[in-house]
Amino acid sequence: MDTSSILKDLRAERVRIDRAISALEGLDGAGTLRATVPSTPSAPAKARGRRKMSPAGRKRISEMMKARWAERNATTALILKAAAPQPRGRRRMSAAARKRISMMMKKRWAARKKAGKTAL
Repeated sequence: MDTSSILKDLRAERVRIDRAISALEGLDGAGTLRATVPSTPSAPAKARGRRKMSPAGRKRISEMMKARWAERNATTALILKAAAPQPRGRRRMSAAARKRISMMMKKRWAARKKAGKTAL
C-alpha cells in the first residue's frame, strides 16, 4: 500500500472517532442526550404566572357543577324516598280489646288489694 491511501484511511478513521467522541460528550451520566447550550444567548424566559380563567369560563364551570350537584341530589332523594318505610297511621285498639285489658287490670288490682299490697 502506498502512503497516500494509508493517510486517507487514517483521516477517515479520525473523523469517525471525533464524531463518536462528540456524541458521547452529548450524553449525560444516565445515557440520555442532554440539552445543548445555544451558542447565542437568548432573552431570559419570562416567568409564567398563575393562569387566569375568564369570567365566562368561570360561569360555565359554575353552571355545570350546579347542574351536576342538582342531578346528584335529586337521584339521592329518590333513592332515600324509595328506601324509607311508609309511615303507617296510628294504630288504634278495638273496643273489645280495650274492654278485655280493662277487665284484666281490675282483676289484678283486686287481687293485690286482697293480698294486702298497695298498688304503686
